[in-house]
Amino acid sequence: MKTADAPPVDVFSATCPSRAALELVANKWALLIVPALHDGPMRNNELLRRIGGISQKMLTQTLRDLERNGLVLRTDHHCVPPHVEYALSDTGRPLSEAFDAVGRWAEAHHRDLADARKAFDVTHRG
Repeated sequence: MKTADAPPVDVFSATCPSRAALELVANKWALLIVPALHDGPMRNNELLRRIGGISQKMLTQTLRDLERNGLVLRTDHHCVPPHVEYALSDTGRPLSEAFDAVGRWAEAHHRDLADARKAFDVTHRG
């Protein structure tokens, strides 16, 4: 999209600000956290259980990045014990749908990728 005062947006251009958005979301943890929140708010421990292999540190860091960039909303219910929930923002919801499609593609094609790697390795040994 182009406005009168702004240069054209082109993700293939090295100077395009959309590259920062792409860098933010092209992260394996963001690719898993965003769709995990698709069905509604979740607490930190729910996300840890849902996303196998993520550390508390990476979950916290990625949630902060997503919150800072307006993709995730953090709600602190100010109670004892602490009760904090994370949910997708209006900007994050459509991204969740795109990531869900990527996840389904990965589930459907992981064997194809493994077969291709094996075939490549056999022909390129050396």
